[in-house]
Amino acid sequence: MANENLILVDSVDVYNKAFGLETLHPLVSVVDLSKATKTLRRARMHYGVYALFLKHGEGCALHYGRQKYDYQEGTVVSFAPGQVVDINFSDDAPAPEAIGVLFHPDLIYGTPLADRIRRYTFFEYSEREALHLSSAEQAIVTAILTQIAQELEHPVDKHSQGLIVDAIGLLLDYCMRYYDRQFITRHRVNSDILTRFEHHLREYFDNGHPERNGLPTVSYFADKACLSPSYFGDLIKRETGITAQRYIQNKVIDLSKQYVLDPSLSVNQVAYRLGFQYPQHFTRMFKKLVGVTPSEYRQ
Repeated sequence: MANENLILVDSVDVYNKAFGLETLHPLVSVVDLSKATKTLRRARMHYGVYALFLKHGEGCALHYGRQKYDYQEGTVVSFAPGQVVDINFSDDAPAPEAIGVLFHPDLIYGTPLADRIRRYTFFEYSEREALHLSSAEQAIVTAILTQIAQELEHPVDKHSQGLIVDAIGLLLDYCMRYYDRQFITRHRVNSDILTRFEHHLREYFDNGHPERNGLPTVSYFADKACLSPSYFGDLIKRETGITAQRYIQNKVIDLSKQYVLDPSLSVNQVAYRLGFQYPQHFTRMFKKLVGVTPSEYRQ
């Protein structure tokens, strides 16, 4: 897509102007694209704000990197500052039925929501990992968006920011609940992903990748699963009870115990074979997770 179609959404007003919508507050806006007075069929948006949308109907496709996601009924997608998203509405499609909230990071600075915003890892999910809602769940999300919109219509007073931020926090909490439910209902698919993760992890070490490429990363295995690192990490945590990073570390430690007991290998050689750039890093991690140094374990 040509660079001239790039829109830097560094404020809610920029987004609203792109669709011909009114801005009632400089830091937050509830948007209803069915009321847009401008048509934006194709564009690339570089978000500088947080955004969360509930989309109804079909006819809209988003591209995130090389991946494409086609909207279905009752789908939630969200974006965080720094993400770039391509928008593509089919020419014969009616106006999109989507409502959502956009808010600038400045809105939540100094509030409890600012301290926990990173817990909402779904902001870093890609569109193909969108949240699919039941009718009852859609009703709750719509009600909270309506509550925020009504507060924006109210004259600003000392309670305004707190009420708006609390409502946004409530919305995000519900989305976390719905994602937890979605992970549970997809347990069989998730189990298959976990099995492939274990296979790729064994393969990584069996093929000598660590000595050439270093320690394996969560991003490496997420890419193998065609998932975003955040979604992959959350999936592994829900399936195993530990983070994907800790899962990898446990595999490293299991292998290191075998290598350390091989008298033909020095501790430094073991470290390099596992992918550590510096042996002292290996020794530090081994002692932290095993309780003794590699040399002590060997003895």
